[in-house]
Amino acid sequence: MHDPDDPPPQCGWRPGEYWMVFRLTLPTNLFWLVAYIIAFIFLVPHLARGQDHHHPARDVPIHEKFYSTWYMPDNPNKSCCNKQDCYPTEVKFQLGHWWARRREDGKFIPVPDTKIERHRDNPDGRNHVCMPPPGSYNAGEVFCFSLGTGG
Repeated sequence: MHDPDDPPPQCGWRPGEYWMVFRLTLPTNLFWLVAYIIAFIFLVPHLARGQDHHHPARDVPIHEKFYSTWYMPDNPNKSCCNKQDCYPTEVKFQLGHWWARRREDGKFIPVPDTKIERHRDNPDGRNHVCMPPPGSYNAGEVFCFSLGTGG
């Protein structure tokens, strides 16, 4: 039982302790703040540059020519892309269908058979896809797909 003459138990912080802890952790917090800022400064330009094409620089002209004249296999009057949606991609064949990796998030998206190019070779023998990024109104749709020759 509690004796009424005993002082109340100490709970929480005593006056002055908060500033002592803050003073001890301030250099650590400041270190991490500066580290995050530096990482952000160096990482953001690299990520932005990585979203441009995902092609080797020497291939950009041939890809742009290929993409600018590429029309949907199931709708030959409609262009596949706007120069931002098309890029070389990794593919896999699973469950009887081709799947193309979306560059923005690495997710494999199923390629409808009607979107596979069968009447035109691609310029470099690699797999190419035209699809919108995640978050767009038609995300998950494939506009055009060209299977590489492996060369």
